[in-house]
Amino acid sequence: MSETMSETDTLVDPVDSPVSTATTTAIEKPHTDAKRRLGPKMLQLPHMPSIPNVPKVRFVPLRVPRERRLQTLTVFLWAFSVPITLFLFLLSFTNPFFWPFLVAYWLFVLFDIAPENGGRAFDWAKRLGVWKYYADYFPCTLEQESELDPSKNYIFGYHPHGIISMGAFTNFATEATGFSDKFPGIKPRLLTLTSNFNLPLYRDYLMAMGCASVSRTSCENILNKGPGSSIVIVVGGAAESLNARPGTSDLTLRKRLGFIKLAMRNGASLVPVFSFGENDLYEQLQNEKGSNVWKWQKAIQKAMGFTLPLFHGRGMFNYDLGLLPHRRAIHTIAPHLYQYRLTHPTVFVLIVGRPIDLVKTANPTEEEVLAAQKLYIDELQNIYDKYKDVYAKDRKRDMTIIE
Repeated sequence: MSETMSETDTLVDPVDSPVSTATTTAIEKPHTDAKRRLGPKMLQLPHMPSIPNVPKVRFVPLRVPRERRLQTLTVFLWAFSVPITLFLFLLSFTNPFFWPFLVAYWLFVLFDIAPENGGRAFDWAKRLGVWKYYADYFPCTLEQESELDPSKNYIFGYHPHGIISMGAFTNFATEATGFSDKFPGIKPRLLTLTSNFNLPLYRDYLMAMGCASVSRTSCENILNKGPGSSIVIVVGGAAESLNARPGTSDLTLRKRLGFIKLAMRNGASLVPVFSFGENDLYEQLQNEKGSNVWKWQKAIQKAMGFTLPLFHGRGMFNYDLGLLPHRRAIHTIAPHLYQYRLTHPTVFVLIVGRPIDLVKTANPTEEEVLAAQKLYIDELQNIYDKYKDVYAKDRKRDMTIIE
């Protein structure tokens, strides 16, 4: 999705469109003798993915405002936080002075239960001024549809996943967009893969920003910490990231029932969150279902619990190739949907003040869960339909639940 920029801004950073500028490279036909010598089988490479276009690289001009340089640097440090923290950890092994501390730290990590218990969030870390540069890079905004009662607990369902869920981190793990000011008393914990908390230093960085494990134990521990304690789940997960492309909103939601059951069992309110622009931050290699690339990605997902989208964005010094996201706006909408009260003989599902009675049960039936899911999907669709012509004018197609 292209963002509107002034003439001055265009001179600094060209508008990134969903489709990269490309040039076509002509390929000469191989010599007839070469064909005869190699044979047809040697000339065919059926398993190699075709890349029809070669991006034309546009370099960043030397005269760029300091503000924008700092924004790019901040996003770069965040995008490469895993290799940076691993490098620092390994570098510490080169100095014997740090060895006793490393042993103590490793023992601490082995017995640390914080990732399963809400992490160790530091408010000062979430409010660091550097996150304002991070949010302004896109830019990223959070729009409030209604107020949330701080005496209750909430499960925020974030859609779509995108490649790296940058909108989720900006809005829920930092105060760059003013979450606490818009929803006072609500303490969100952004949930991520448990395996991320096995990475030294990086795990502590995540927890300082209010991130925690997405395991069921972790979810229930956080929701039972008292009023306002809430969790943020990127519902589509790794499967949805494989469908993240500019101009589209293809969601993996139909079979995602775990967070619905979690809300019903713990008396939490569900809040659907839609982030316009999340899928526009990166370009992704074509990986149609059934293709060799798709099979390879699915095999990794099955074995490791996560997958590897083949994507590119921009670089530090160019606009077309690299691992940094494009400068494309992210608009996150967070309205209140409905709540489950398990302290009452009847479960109430509240849609904008209209209660819907459901039979209370510690183990919800399939019919009850599917009915709740329908309400959730309907509200998510309402959000999208209400704002799509404002924030997704250049969309290729409307939001679709593909699985």
